[in-house]
Amino acid sequence: MTSITLYNINGEKTGTIKLPDSLFGVKFNKQLIAQAIRVYLSNQRQAPAKTKSRGEVTGSGRKIYKQKGTGRARHGDIKAPIFVKGGIAHGPTGKQNFKLKMSKAMKKKAFLSALSKKVADSQFIALEGLEKIEPKTKKMVQVLQTIQEKVVKNEKKAKLKATLVLPDMKADNIVRSAKNISNLTIRSAKMLNTYDVLNNNLLIFVKDTVKALEEKYQQKNNIK
Repeated sequence: MTSITLYNINGEKTGTIKLPDSLFGVKFNKQLIAQAIRVYLSNQRQAPAKTKSRGEVTGSGRKIYKQKGTGRARHGDIKAPIFVKGGIAHGPTGKQNFKLKMSKAMKKKAFLSALSKKVADSQFIALEGLEKIEPKTKKMVQVLQTIQEKVVKNEKKAKLKATLVLPDMKADNIVRSAKNISNLTIRSAKMLNTYDVLNNNLLIFVKDTVKALEEKYQQKNNIK
């Protein structure tokens, strides 16, 4: 079982927190993680693009000129795709299905593998006292700046992008103070996924989030 330092919102060390190997000690599986992210992103896609076929555009249905004797090509009505303002042939219908599937076991293993990778790369911290802050965006921004300066110690001064994970979304003051920050993603333990874990350069757990994850992924056999 791995132990990591627990910090308060002022960037001070207040203790340690134990991370179970069944969740944070899983072997890194690059191929499985790549597949999980592809499935997730594909399932977020929609098909808003749609063109009108010749049966949907406005126009007369009469034959534009007689079939023979004009020396011109044979045509039907003005709504044919060959004419300007006619229907579109073979265009997008708005019914494309981008949904992909992945088994629960594979999805779970990819998620735990990504979670373990964050811990191994020191891009994971545990935080306490966040529930006491005022529900104001500037207060959360101050906390993030403190973490970047005192805990992360980013020498390149790169902009911090973080995923904040809560046991649930009932802490209204935290949600209200964090939801409008562009470089901060907020998730509950139940909604956290592989993409959210890897999309940002820091994963922030509040103190009780580990327990919430243990309850969700409680299992008889450890994933190795």
